[in-house]
Amino acid sequence: MSRAPRPLLLMLVLAVAACSTPKPPPAVTPAPKPAPAAPAPKPAWKPAKVVPDAVTVPGGRLHTVKRGETGIAIAQAYGVPWSKVVAANKLKPPYALEVGQKLLLPSTKAAAAATANMTVEQRAAAFSVNIDDLITGSAPAEKPVTTSKAPSAASAEAPTASIALVWPVEGRLLSSFGAKPGGRYNDGINLKVTKGGAVRAAADGTVAYAGDAIPGFGNLLLIKHPGGWVTAYAHNEALLVTLGTKVRAGEPIARAGASGAVDTPQLHFEVRRGRTAVDPLRYLPPRG
Repeated sequence: MSRAPRPLLLMLVLAVAACSTPKPPPAVTPAPKPAPAAPAPKPAWKPAKVVPDAVTVPGGRLHTVKRGETGIAIAQAYGVPWSKVVAANKLKPPYALEVGQKLLLPSTKAAAAATANMTVEQRAAAFSVNIDDLITGSAPAEKPVTTSKAPSAASAEAPTASIALVWPVEGRLLSSFGAKPGGRYNDGINLKVTKGGAVRAAADGTVAYAGDAIPGFGNLLLIKHPGGWVTAYAHNEALLVTLGTKVRAGEPIARAGASGAVDTPQLHFEVRRGRTAVDPLRYLPPRG
């Protein structure tokens, strides 16, 4: 039997070896990373559920405050304006309720008759709040009743004479503070904004409210500052902070928008000295 020449045989062996060598896998291009999602709007603020179990007493009903209940929620459950509860109980700043505290819910015969057949949900739907209510009645009760003497009006926290603020947004002034045609009154100023732009804290403080309990204001933030001052930021597209968050001046706290009773992007900004609204332009730095 004839044999193949050695050079030819060597070439055949090399060819077979080359065919049997596994090919490297094709290069895989990594999928692009998805863009980070924008912060979701914070859920609407809802007052704690209150079970109306008050005892009838002369002049109204006496409710025992439970842990987590807010003044607004208690007033809402009984269909009594929170401002009347504040007055009847002589509540003083910072208006914090205590677990176990006895709270008088004043009522007249007419008011009692009007709400007697309402469910808790119906009372809630008929109940309205304002910024003053949120400032004084939105904090949940946490600490038990103390035996120490309650602070007098003189010793309660009184607002200091002034506060240094930074501009919450850069937009031009749309509406100034004070009386308007038709009997309206602006408790703050309105500033033009770009939808989605940053709304910043006007001073160091703590978020006292974040939600949409006042329909006309849309997504609203209230920040309490040292010295008894409060700033309010309304009509936001989304809120970036929650109740209890500590913020610094200039820190983003919301995305600007047109929520509530406005049809163009703007920020409604208020400054309150205690419960009294004052002109923000008196405390903001002048613009060049």
